[in-house]
Amino acid sequence: MEFTSAQVTGFIGGFLWPFMRIGAMLMVAPVFGARTITPARVRIGIALAMTWVVYPLLPPPPAVDPLSWDGLMVSANQILLGIAMGFVLQLVFSALVVAGQSIAMTMGLGFAQFVDPNGVQMAVVSQFYTIIGTLLFLALNGHLVALQVLLESFRSLPVGVVGASTEGLMQLVLWGGRMFAGALLIALPAIVSITLINIGFGVMTRAAPQLNIFGVLFPTTMAAGYVIIFITLPSLLPRFTDLVMDGFSLIEQMLASGA
Repeated sequence: MEFTSAQVTGFIGGFLWPFMRIGAMLMVAPVFGARTITPARVRIGIALAMTWVVYPLLPPPPAVDPLSWDGLMVSANQILLGIAMGFVLQLVFSALVVAGQSIAMTMGLGFAQFVDPNGVQMAVVSQFYTIIGTLLFLALNGHLVALQVLLESFRSLPVGVVGASTEGLMQLVLWGGRMFAGALLIALPAIVSITLINIGFGVMTRAAPQLNIFGVLFPTTMAAGYVIIFITLPSLLPRFTDLVMDGFSLIEQMLASGA
């Protein structure tokens, strides 16, 4: 059995380019991209297995030499698409980090820092919200939906020289505001409650200057913060679900705008 150079080039290009998009998405997306949860070798193995499974179902690759300038443009577009899709989901979890950081700074736990699964140092409250968000993401089968959206992207935006449009990337940039809005909605009850407690202690200090404000305020705000987090924890599910659904909708809009 003999293979021509065109057949070998077509197979390499048809397998390599989907692998780049899948691998880039798995390297950036939460849960899949966490260093302590999924090592790099495991992520590469998952990307290779997924590419091998979906390779026969993908549209024919463009007749472009992978080592030519056009081939390099196709490779860059596939990596950019994978990173963009994973970055959208990363922004969803960043909303939890921002919300936890805001609550921790308000209740006096900003100094308590931990290293999250991605290797980034964050406040202990942010770590708590990230763990809860990860468990909710897995319980809602968000990881399966993310893989489905990734594989469906090859139908809406097949491998080619044309990648994500400027409009789609601009939507991704503007969606960063949605992350801060979601973080504010999650952290707002705790921030407002602790701020009212601080105002009350400020009034008490003016009325009774002999009161040791630092000896009473710190444990009170910390205890109140724990209670408020416990009370508002059930409302985290609808907020987080809305962020995840908005993230998947943004990915679909990005792919549609690039088609």
